[in-house]
Amino acid sequence: MSASIFPGLALIFLAGFASGALGRVAAAEAHMVVDSHSGRILAAEQAGEKKPVASLTKIATGAVVLDWAEASGTDLGELAIVPVSAARIGGVNPMGLRPGDQISLRDALYSALLGSDNVAAQTLANHVGLALLQARDEPGDTVAEFVGEMNRLAAALGMTRTKFANPHGLEGPEEEGYSTAADMAKMCIHAMRKPGFAFFVKQKTRKIAFLRGGERRAFTVENTNKLLGREHINGIKTGLTKAAGECLAVSSEKKPAVEKLPGEGSSLLTPRRLICVVLDSPDRFGRTLALVQEGWELYDDWMARGAPVTDPLREVLQVPRLR
Repeated sequence: MSASIFPGLALIFLAGFASGALGRVAAAEAHMVVDSHSGRILAAEQAGEKKPVASLTKIATGAVVLDWAEASGTDLGELAIVPVSAARIGGVNPMGLRPGDQISLRDALYSALLGSDNVAAQTLANHVGLALLQARDEPGDTVAEFVGEMNRLAAALGMTRTKFANPHGLEGPEEEGYSTAADMAKMCIHAMRKPGFAFFVKQKTRKIAFLRGGERRAFTVENTNKLLGREHINGIKTGLTKAAGECLAVSSEKKPAVEKLPGEGSSLLTPRRLICVVLDSPDRFGRTLALVQEGWELYDDWMARGAPVTDPLREVLQVPRLR
Protein backbone atom coordinates (compact mmCIF):
# COMPACT_ATOMS: atom_id res chain seq x y z
CA MET A 1 0.00 0.00 0.00
CA SER A 2 1.70 3.14 -1.15
CA ALA A 3 1.27 6.56 0.34
CA SER A 4 -0.88 7.48 -2.67
CA ILE A 5 -3.64 5.18 -1.43
CA PHE A 6 -4.04 7.47 1.58
CA PRO A 7 -3.83 11.00 0.16
CA GLY A 8 -2.93 13.70 2.66
CA LEU A 9 -5.93 15.78 3.62
CA ALA A 10 -5.71 18.75 5.98
CA LEU A 11 -8.45 18.67 8.60
CA ILE A 12 -9.05 20.84 11.63
CA PHE A 13 -9.01 18.82 14.85
CA LEU A 14 -12.04 19.34 17.02
CA ALA A 15 -10.97 19.81 20.63
CA GLY A 16 -12.59 21.12 23.77
CA PHE A 17 -16.03 19.68 23.05
CA ALA A 18 -18.85 20.81 25.31
CA SER A 19 -20.66 18.19 27.34
CA GLY A 20 -23.69 16.59 25.70
CA ALA A 21 -27.12 16.21 27.26
CA LEU A 22 -25.89 13.36 29.45
CA GLY A 23 -23.80 15.78 31.51
CA ARG A 24 -20.44 15.13 33.10
CA VAL A 25 -19.31 11.64 34.02
CA ALA A 26 -16.36 10.12 35.87
CA ALA A 27 -13.25 12.24 35.32
CA ALA A 28 -11.38 9.48 33.49
CA GLU A 29 -14.02 8.68 30.86
CA ALA A 30 -13.95 10.19 27.40
CA HIS A 31 -16.69 9.66 24.85
CA MET A 32 -18.19 10.84 21.59
CA VAL A 33 -21.49 10.13 19.85
CA VAL A 34 -21.69 11.27 16.22
CA ASP A 35 -23.96 10.84 13.21
CA SER A 36 -21.86 8.91 10.71
CA HIS A 37 -23.59 10.40 7.64
CA SER A 38 -23.43 14.12 8.43
CA GLY A 39 -20.65 14.11 11.03
CA ARG A 40 -22.94 15.97 13.44
CA ILE A 41 -21.58 15.60 16.98
CA LEU A 42 -24.44 14.71 19.31
CA ALA A 43 -22.61 14.26 22.62
CA ALA A 44 -18.97 14.48 23.68
CA GLU A 45 -16.90 14.64 26.84
CA GLN A 46 -13.10 14.97 26.94
CA ALA A 47 -13.21 13.74 23.33
CA GLY A 48 -9.91 15.37 22.42
CA GLU A 49 -7.89 13.93 25.31
CA LYS A 50 -5.13 11.49 24.38
CA LYS A 51 -5.59 8.04 25.90
CA PRO A 52 -4.49 4.46 25.21
CA VAL A 53 -7.28 2.70 23.33
CA ALA A 54 -6.34 -0.98 23.83
CA SER A 55 -7.88 -3.29 21.23
CA LEU A 56 -9.82 -0.51 19.51
CA THR A 57 -6.47 -0.38 17.70
CA LYS A 58 -7.62 -3.45 15.78
CA ILE A 59 -10.23 -1.33 13.98
CA ALA A 60 -7.34 0.37 12.20
CA THR A 61 -5.63 -3.00 11.68
CA GLY A 62 -8.71 -4.44 9.99
CA ALA A 63 -9.24 -1.33 7.87
CA VAL A 64 -5.64 -1.38 6.59
CA VAL A 65 -5.80 -5.11 5.78
CA LEU A 66 -9.01 -4.67 3.79
CA ASP A 67 -7.67 -1.58 2.02
CA TRP A 68 -4.51 -3.46 1.07
CA ALA A 69 -6.42 -6.54 -0.10
CA GLU A 70 -8.64 -4.40 -2.31
CA ALA A 71 -5.76 -2.36 -3.71
CA SER A 72 -3.59 -5.40 -4.40
CA GLY A 73 -6.35 -7.72 -5.56
CA THR A 74 -5.51 -10.23 -2.82
CA ASP A 75 -8.04 -12.92 -1.95
CA LEU A 76 -8.79 -13.05 1.78
CA GLY A 77 -8.55 -16.83 1.54
CA GLU A 78 -4.78 -16.45 1.18
CA LEU A 79 -2.90 -18.17 4.00
CA ALA A 80 -0.69 -16.26 6.43
CA ILE A 81 1.95 -17.85 8.65
CA VAL A 82 1.94 -16.99 12.35
CA PRO A 83 5.32 -15.25 12.81
CA VAL A 84 7.95 -15.90 15.46
CA SER A 85 7.24 -12.43 16.87
CA ALA A 86 3.78 -13.67 17.91
CA ALA A 87 5.35 -15.77 20.66
CA ARG A 88 6.35 -12.57 22.50
CA ILE A 89 2.82 -11.18 22.57
CA GLY A 90 0.70 -11.61 25.66
CA GLY A 91 -3.00 -11.12 26.16
CA VAL A 92 -5.79 -12.74 24.21
CA ASN A 93 -4.99 -15.71 21.99
CA PRO A 94 -8.29 -17.65 21.92
CA MET A 95 -7.20 -20.24 19.34
CA GLY A 96 -3.83 -20.87 20.95
CA LEU A 97 -2.01 -19.95 17.76
CA ARG A 98 1.70 -20.73 17.65
CA PRO A 99 4.51 -19.59 15.33
CA GLY A 100 4.39 -21.64 12.15
CA ASP A 101 0.62 -22.16 12.20
CA GLN A 102 -1.24 -21.09 9.06
CA ILE A 103 -4.51 -19.19 8.94
CA SER A 104 -6.40 -17.45 6.15
CA LEU A 105 -6.49 -13.67 6.17
CA ARG A 106 -10.28 -13.89 6.43
CA ASP A 107 -10.24 -16.09 9.53
CA ALA A 108 -7.46 -14.02 11.11
CA LEU A 109 -9.64 -10.94 10.63
CA TYR A 110 -12.60 -12.68 12.25
CA SER A 111 -10.49 -13.72 15.23
CA ALA A 112 -8.90 -10.27 15.61
CA LEU A 113 -12.09 -8.24 15.21
CA LEU A 114 -14.56 -10.53 17.00
CA GLY A 115 -12.38 -12.33 19.55
CA SER A 116 -9.81 -9.54 20.00
CA ASP A 117 -7.07 -12.03 19.11
CA ASN A 118 -3.67 -10.35 19.52
CA VAL A 119 -1.74 -13.09 17.73
CA ALA A 120 -4.11 -12.96 14.77
CA ALA A 121 -3.58 -9.18 14.57
CA GLN A 122 0.20 -9.65 14.66
CA THR A 123 -0.06 -12.32 11.97
CA LEU A 124 -2.06 -10.02 9.70
CA ALA A 125 0.43 -7.20 10.21
CA ASN A 126 3.40 -9.45 9.46
CA HIS A 127 1.82 -10.86 6.29
CA VAL A 128 0.67 -7.54 4.86
CA GLY A 129 3.84 -5.74 5.94
CA LEU A 130 5.97 -8.35 4.18
CA ALA A 131 3.87 -8.02 1.01
CA LEU A 132 4.29 -4.23 1.10
CA LEU A 133 8.06 -4.44 1.51
CA GLN A 134 8.33 -6.98 -1.31
CA ALA A 135 6.18 -4.83 -3.61
CA ARG A 136 8.44 -1.87 -2.89
CA ASP A 137 11.60 -3.99 -3.10
CA GLU A 138 12.71 -2.66 0.26
CA PRO A 139 14.15 -4.30 3.38
CA GLY A 140 12.65 -3.62 6.78
CA ASP A 141 10.62 -4.78 9.74
CA THR A 142 7.37 -6.24 8.42
CA VAL A 143 5.19 -5.33 11.41
CA ALA A 144 6.69 -1.84 11.65
CA GLU A 145 5.89 -1.35 7.96
CA PHE A 146 2.27 -2.30 8.60
CA VAL A 147 2.01 -0.01 11.63
CA GLY A 148 3.34 2.77 9.41
CA GLU A 149 0.36 2.20 7.13
CA MET A 150 -1.97 2.39 10.12
CA ASN A 151 -0.53 5.78 11.01
CA ARG A 152 -0.67 6.99 7.41
CA LEU A 153 -4.35 6.06 7.32
CA ALA A 154 -4.90 7.93 10.59
CA ALA A 155 -3.17 11.00 9.17
CA ALA A 156 -5.29 10.88 6.01
CA LEU A 157 -8.43 10.79 8.15
CA GLY A 158 -7.30 13.83 10.11
CA MET A 159 -6.58 11.90 13.30
CA THR A 160 -3.99 14.42 14.44
CA ARG A 161 -3.86 13.21 18.06
CA THR A 162 -3.28 9.53 17.31
CA LYS A 163 -0.21 7.29 17.19
CA PHE A 164 -0.53 3.55 16.70
CA ALA A 165 2.42 1.62 18.11
CA ASN A 166 1.45 -1.91 17.10
CA PRO A 167 -1.41 -3.79 15.41
CA HIS A 168 -3.01 -5.22 18.56
CA GLY A 169 -3.19 -2.42 21.14
CA LEU A 170 -1.23 -3.93 24.02
CA GLU A 171 1.00 -1.47 25.85
CA GLY A 172 4.71 -2.10 26.30
CA PRO A 173 7.87 -0.21 27.33
CA GLU A 174 8.51 0.83 23.73
CA GLU A 175 4.96 0.48 22.41
CA GLU A 176 2.83 3.24 23.86
CA GLY A 177 0.15 4.18 21.40
CA TYR A 178 -2.67 6.62 21.97
CA SER A 179 -5.70 8.20 20.38
CA THR A 180 -8.81 10.15 21.38
CA ALA A 181 -12.54 9.48 21.35
CA ALA A 182 -12.90 11.96 18.48
CA ASP A 183 -10.09 10.42 16.44
CA MET A 184 -11.34 6.88 16.97
CA ALA A 185 -14.82 8.01 15.89
CA LYS A 186 -13.22 9.08 12.59
CA MET A 187 -11.60 5.67 12.18
CA CYS A 188 -14.91 3.94 12.96
CA ILE A 189 -16.78 6.02 10.38
CA HIS A 190 -14.12 5.21 7.78
CA ALA A 191 -14.13 1.49 8.59
CA MET A 192 -17.91 1.13 8.64
CA ARG A 193 -18.15 2.72 5.20
CA LYS A 194 -16.63 -0.54 3.95
CA PRO A 195 -19.30 -3.23 3.50
CA GLY A 196 -16.68 -5.92 4.12
CA PHE A 197 -15.61 -4.49 7.46
CA ALA A 198 -19.21 -3.94 8.54
CA PHE A 199 -19.99 -7.56 7.68
CA PHE A 200 -17.13 -8.85 9.83
CA VAL A 201 -17.96 -6.92 12.99
CA LYS A 202 -21.71 -7.60 13.02
CA GLN A 203 -21.24 -11.37 13.46
CA LYS A 204 -21.96 -12.72 16.95
CA THR A 205 -20.05 -15.93 16.29
CA ARG A 206 -18.07 -17.37 13.41
CA LYS A 207 -16.66 -20.81 12.65
CA ILE A 208 -13.04 -20.47 11.60
CA ALA A 209 -10.00 -22.74 11.34
CA PHE A 210 -6.22 -22.82 11.11
CA LEU A 211 -3.57 -25.34 10.08
CA ARG A 212 -0.94 -26.82 12.37
CA GLY A 213 1.47 -29.24 10.73
CA GLY A 214 -0.99 -29.65 7.87
CA GLU A 215 -3.80 -30.62 10.25
CA ARG A 216 -6.96 -28.48 10.17
CA ARG A 217 -8.15 -27.27 13.56
CA ALA A 218 -11.63 -25.78 13.81
CA PHE A 219 -12.62 -23.05 16.23
CA THR A 220 -15.71 -20.94 16.92
CA VAL A 221 -14.87 -17.34 17.71
CA GLU A 222 -17.36 -15.32 19.76
CA ASN A 223 -17.80 -11.57 19.50
CA THR A 224 -16.72 -9.78 22.68
CA ASN A 225 -19.23 -6.98 22.01
CA LYS A 226 -22.12 -7.81 24.38
CA LEU A 227 -24.29 -5.04 22.91
CA LEU A 228 -24.73 -6.56 19.44
CA GLY A 229 -28.41 -6.59 18.53
CA ARG A 230 -29.45 -4.10 21.20
CA GLU A 231 -30.49 -0.56 20.23
CA HIS A 232 -29.73 -1.38 16.57
CA ILE A 233 -26.04 -2.00 17.38
CA ASN A 234 -24.21 -3.86 14.59
CA GLY A 235 -20.51 -3.53 15.59
CA ILE A 236 -17.72 -2.53 16.25
CA LYS A 237 -14.99 -3.42 18.81
CA THR A 238 -14.16 -3.81 22.48
CA GLY A 239 -10.91 -2.94 24.23
CA LEU A 240 -9.53 -3.55 27.70
CA THR A 241 -6.10 -3.17 29.28
CA LYS A 242 -4.93 -1.93 32.66
CA ALA A 243 -3.63 1.31 31.15
CA ALA A 244 -6.60 1.96 28.84
CA GLY A 245 -9.40 0.81 31.11
CA GLU A 246 -12.69 -0.31 29.60
CA CYS A 247 -13.11 0.85 25.99
CA LEU A 248 -15.85 0.27 23.45
CA ALA A 249 -16.72 1.55 19.99
CA VAL A 250 -20.12 0.74 18.51
CA SER A 251 -22.21 1.41 15.43
CA SER A 252 -25.98 1.72 15.77
CA GLU A 253 -27.83 1.71 12.46
CA LYS A 254 -31.49 2.27 11.63
CA LYS A 255 -33.22 2.07 8.26
CA PRO A 256 -32.63 5.15 6.10
CA ALA A 257 -35.12 7.98 6.49
CA VAL A 258 -37.29 8.37 3.38
CA GLU A 259 -38.46 11.77 2.21
CA LYS A 260 -40.71 12.01 -0.82
CA LEU A 261 -39.65 14.74 -3.22
CA PRO A 262 -41.78 16.70 -5.66
CA GLY A 263 -42.19 14.77 -8.86
CA GLU A 264 -43.23 11.30 -9.88
CA GLY A 265 -42.02 8.69 -7.43
CA SER A 266 -38.77 10.39 -6.44
CA SER A 267 -37.52 10.06 -2.86
CA LEU A 268 -34.54 11.14 -0.81
CA LEU A 269 -32.90 8.48 1.38
CA THR A 270 -30.87 9.65 4.35
CA PRO A 271 -28.63 7.00 5.99
CA ARG A 272 -28.98 6.78 9.77
CA ARG A 273 -25.99 5.42 11.68
CA LEU A 274 -24.56 6.59 14.98
CA ILE A 275 -20.99 5.94 16.05
CA CYS A 276 -20.30 5.91 19.78
CA VAL A 277 -16.78 5.66 21.22
CA VAL A 278 -16.18 5.29 24.96
CA LEU A 279 -12.67 5.28 26.46
CA ASP A 280 -11.54 4.51 30.00
CA SER A 281 -15.07 3.94 31.25
CA PRO A 282 -16.17 2.53 34.62
CA ASP A 283 -18.85 0.53 32.77
CA ARG A 284 -18.29 0.42 29.01
CA PHE A 285 -21.40 -1.59 28.12
CA GLY A 286 -23.80 0.26 30.39
CA ARG A 287 -22.41 3.68 29.51
CA THR A 288 -22.37 2.96 25.79
CA LEU A 289 -25.94 1.68 25.80
CA ALA A 290 -27.10 4.84 27.60
CA LEU A 291 -25.13 7.06 25.22
CA VAL A 292 -26.59 5.36 22.14
CA GLN A 293 -30.13 5.68 23.48
CA GLU A 294 -29.63 9.35 24.26
CA GLY A 295 -27.80 9.84 20.97
CA TRP A 296 -30.81 8.72 18.96
CA GLU A 297 -33.06 11.07 20.95
CA LEU A 298 -30.69 13.96 20.25
CA TYR A 299 -30.44 12.98 16.58
CA ASP A 300 -34.23 12.82 16.13
CA ASP A 301 -34.64 16.19 17.82
CA TRP A 302 -31.90 17.70 15.63
CA MET A 303 -33.49 16.36 12.45
CA ALA A 304 -36.95 17.56 13.54
CA ARG A 305 -35.51 21.06 13.87
CA GLY A 306 -34.21 20.96 10.31
CA ALA A 307 -30.68 19.69 11.09
CA PRO A 308 -29.23 23.11 11.95
CA VAL A 309 -25.48 23.72 12.20
CA THR A 310 -24.30 27.06 13.53
CA ASP A 311 -20.59 26.35 14.12
CA PRO A 312 -19.32 23.60 11.78
CA LEU A 313 -15.82 23.57 13.28
CA ARG A 314 -17.21 22.59 16.68
CA GLU A 315 -20.40 20.78 15.74
CA VAL A 316 -19.31 18.60 12.81
CA LEU A 317 -16.67 15.87 12.73
CA GLN A 318 -15.04 15.99 9.32
CA VAL A 319 -14.15 12.52 7.96
CA PRO A 320 -12.96 12.48 4.33
CA ARG A 321 -13.89 9.70 1.95
CA LEU A 322 -10.49 8.42 0.90
CA ARG A 323 -11.72 6.47 -2.11
